[in-house]
Amino acid sequence: MLNGALEYYTRTLGEIEEAGNLRSVPAADSPEGLTDLSSNDYLGLASRIDLRERFLADAARRAVPMSASAARLLSGTQSEFTALEELLSTLYRRPALLFNSGYHANAGLVSALASAPGTVILADRLVHASIIDGITLSRAPFRRFRHNDAAHLASMIEREEAEGKAERILVIVESVYSMDGDRAQLAELVELRRRHPRVMLYVDEAHAFGVLGPQGLGLTMGLADPAEVDVIVGTLGKAACSAGAFAIMHPDLRAWAVNRARSFIFSTALPPLQAAWSRFMVETILGMDAERAHLARLGELLAPALGAEPGHIMALVTGDPVSAVARSRELLAEGFKVLPIRVPTVPPGTDRLRISLNASLSEDEVRRFKSLIR
Repeated sequence: MLNGALEYYTRTLGEIEEAGNLRSVPAADSPEGLTDLSSNDYLGLASRIDLRERFLADAARRAVPMSASAARLLSGTQSEFTALEELLSTLYRRPALLFNSGYHANAGLVSALASAPGTVILADRLVHASIIDGITLSRAPFRRFRHNDAAHLASMIEREEAEGKAERILVIVESVYSMDGDRAQLAELVELRRRHPRVMLYVDEAHAFGVLGPQGLGLTMGLADPAEVDVIVGTLGKAACSAGAFAIMHPDLRAWAVNRARSFIFSTALPPLQAAWSRFMVETILGMDAERAHLARLGELLAPALGAEPGHIMALVTGDPVSAVARSRELLAEGFKVLPIRVPTVPPGTDRLRISLNASLSEDEVRRFKSLIR
């Protein structure tokens, strides 16, 4: 007999399934021979055995511990973490701080920064759930501006200034949005920051790091002065083919995060071996301009079939969850793994297939896929 306390969960799961939105963890790996258009492995490095062999050929790396066994503030094992942070600090010319994941970075940083009294948050309507959770945890007042609408954001900033209550206005965007692949208007956002001294600009580069900008360091590094972005967040588990995340920021903001970001303070650190691999991978992807150029060409090839701007992320919008699942199955039968994205990940009526290109794909594979979705 079903425990009465579980009745709500069971009933609601049935309703979710009936609406076509029930999710489950796959029971096994994907069959071999599929062309994968679903992962965030944008440079196609996950299957590169040669990179793993080169990394493990170094005896010193093989001796790196496989567990940190404690949070960074407690662990005595710091050398691999600091080496990775120093590399990132050199590349971005500002201090870096590692987190266990992009979720940990956003939830911890946003809640920590906005915990300062007098902080108001203005976030793009389509920012990632990890940012929304950080906003919720901060308990700071917040509003969301229309997606990629700098004019709407400007009017909201002016309203906050007119009311005179905000000591700082934390503006949060993503440089590349994960569901459509469209890009933030960074130059306009920086100009707003210049005009409004209380504004702090926070940019999540999760889907740009490794792929876009000088040496793949993200779109913010293509700005005239990247330091005009107060916080840059990048993830290591996508194009860099590792795990974890990092934040680039002013030394005082880094110190604040070390003392206030609960996801940093109270989480056991990633394995030191993972940090060593991340450093190896970051050094490797810096020189992958050819792979980035090939990925850009693939985006240009596919974009017309979708009516989209070229990029490594694009969407085939179906409009409802049932058709998204059905379309995904049809493409799977043709040898292409493209997963459905449904409510609540995307707003109702925008259910879609999210198409992620990667640099290991050939132009012929993309042409064949293009012929199937026309």
